[in-house]
Amino acid sequence: MAIKGLLLDIGGVLLTKGWGRHLRTQAAQRFGLDCDEMQDRHAVVFHIYEEGRISLSEYLKRIVFYEKRDFTEEQFVDFMFSHSEPYPDMIELIRGIKSQHGLQAVALSNEGRELTNYRIDKFNLRQLIDFFVCSCYVGAEKPDPAIFSLAMDQVQLRKDEVIFIDDTALHIEVARELGIPTIHHVDVASTKAELAAVGLNL
Repeated sequence: MAIKGLLLDIGGVLLTKGWGRHLRTQAAQRFGLDCDEMQDRHAVVFHIYEEGRISLSEYLKRIVFYEKRDFTEEQFVDFMFSHSEPYPDMIELIRGIKSQHGLQAVALSNEGRELTNYRIDKFNLRQLIDFFVCSCYVGAEKPDPAIFSLAMDQVQLRKDEVIFIDDTALHIEVARELGIPTIHHVDVASTKAELAAVGLNL
């Protein structure tokens, strides 16, 4: 069956991670925070932010600004946002394959609203992505099967007509169990080869 749609993770595939463990560690060092305490607090509350149930300001109040700091929330947010970078080779691969084969592209991403909005605007993702099924917009996050169902509803294709590309093994495992073909993204070269193997050549 010909592939007609791509389900694409954003952080780790098209862009760097938005607010991953490595960046949180960097933030703790930059602002003189207890890294372990911040990570523990993050683990408790982050899913609520990712699912759009609290704002970024409310999230940061729980992990950083629960006590007085010698820096502002604006400074901390600027640090968070400034570390987002694109993966140009991967973006160009997806852009080329999408154009050549007439594919639909759906973002299937876990991320909070403010960071998602910033990254969509900053990196012109609307030019690449047709629909954004992001956790903060739909109230569910990978690996919840519900978010995969929402993505399939948006793309209006059968499961065997799409490919899900993600860098997280657990997300790949769940998608496969749901009957969705997958590519576990490790680097551009291997993903390009796997796309070619299902007929999506540049």
